[in-house]
Amino acid sequence: MKSTLTKSLLASLAFGLASLNATLQAADLEPALQAKVDAQVAIIKTWASDPAIVNAVKAQNASLPADYAAMTQEKWKALPVVDPFVRTFNKNEAGTFLKGKKTDLIIRAFLSDAAGIKVAFTIKTLSWSHKGDPKHEVSMTGKIWQGSVEQDKASGLEQIQVSVPVLDGDKPIGSLVVGMSVGKLKE
Repeated sequence: MKSTLTKSLLASLAFGLASLNATLQAADLEPALQAKVDAQVAIIKTWASDPAIVNAVKAQNASLPADYAAMTQEKWKALPVVDPFVRTFNKNEAGTFLKGKKTDLIIRAFLSDAAGIKVAFTIKTLSWSHKGDPKHEVSMTGKIWQGSVEQDKASGLEQIQVSVPVLDGDKPIGSLVVGMSVGKLKE
């Protein structure tokens, strides 16, 4: 009991610190750049409410395929981007929708179910699950998460990631994370 309580308290503290950190990181951006990020977040929220996105998350939350349940972070990292299993995530309806939103500004996008497991993406993610990661957990509280400026490992571009909740009515059921090119935001 004590161990479970300690773990729960530590998890809550870590989540709270991550949320505060995201707020502080957003405050570090120049106001003009933050305004552009905010404008993009408004657009990304409309993507998260599209039936292709909502229905895909609802379906996966209702019934997780066996091969998804058996996947681990280690197995995922070992799969090449051309693996048929990996390719299903950008070829399904939600993946096709997200690929249609990719521009010079939008570097990447990925969709996760309530448990943080991938539903769809534009390009393969480094992690199979984002459970416990603030970019997923903050969205699962119905809030928007914003990360710090970082280098995208796949493209090498400087990016900023934001995450918005996927909602079923008012209930968060998943998260949509989008990486934006800082260079394009500054134009």
